[in-house]
Amino acid sequence: MNPSLICHTNSELLEGPVFDHNENLLYFVSILNGLVFCYNPSTGEILSVKLDSPVSCVFLLDRKKRIMVASKNGFFEIDFTTLEKHFSFQIEIGDSVRYNDGIKDPEGRFIIGTMGYPEVKNNVGKVFSYSNGEYKVIIENTTISNGLAFSQDGLNLYFIDTPTKKVAKYAYDMKTGCVLFESYVIEFKGEGSPDGMCMDNEGMLWIAEWGGGRVSQWNPKSGKKIDERKLPCPNVTSCCLDNNLNLYITTAKSCDKDDVYGGGLFYVELN
Repeated sequence: MNPSLICHTNSELLEGPVFDHNENLLYFVSILNGLVFCYNPSTGEILSVKLDSPVSCVFLLDRKKRIMVASKNGFFEIDFTTLEKHFSFQIEIGDSVRYNDGIKDPEGRFIIGTMGYPEVKNNVGKVFSYSNGEYKVIIENTTISNGLAFSQDGLNLYFIDTPTKKVAKYAYDMKTGCVLFESYVIEFKGEGSPDGMCMDNEGMLWIAEWGGGRVSQWNPKSGKKIDERKLPCPNVTSCCLDNNLNLYITTAKSCDKDDVYGGGLFYVELN
């Protein structure tokens, strides 16, 4: 069966899948439950660690089974060998917002966006860059900061503010970590809105469609859709590629009474 359901934890909002290609492990989060998961595809084992506030995304560290996780109450380092967690740092983001999607740049900076919480509000979000105890805002006035992906040469940052239904392209200065808006390169005109995304080894973007029930592959240079894979639930939140260049996909629950798969983790074989 393609896609295949890996697990269903009854989570309202699964997000942020990140694959550790060195250790062959998948990390993802259940945002509103404050849960961080580590899935081992070789054994089927799923471990979890709970934090005391909503979590949003995972950043891989250079040590085995250690990750950094962004939560409303700060960034925590988690060791999935011992299941221990330790507070690391916080960015001043205000009480009415929480973190959402994030990515590390090629120099190791933490790039992360925010959005209104517990209510979504227009233009209250920002995208931050954090490194060595210092942080700065690199994108202002966002509503639901979502997908982030770097071009293969690291010279461009692609970014999704979901309500715009567009993917923006920024010039990225690797020395300073600053961005400069260049253009919108992809626009969604159907029922789905772009959420999380990842880039494949050919420089194409795989984008999860909230409300669209699919992940779709796009060429950021031409702005054209190349491929799509449907999911058995409408709210698809994010995706990442494993060592076999296949997709892990997170989803969320919807208001549809017939939606029994929303909130599940799926696997789609592309190769």
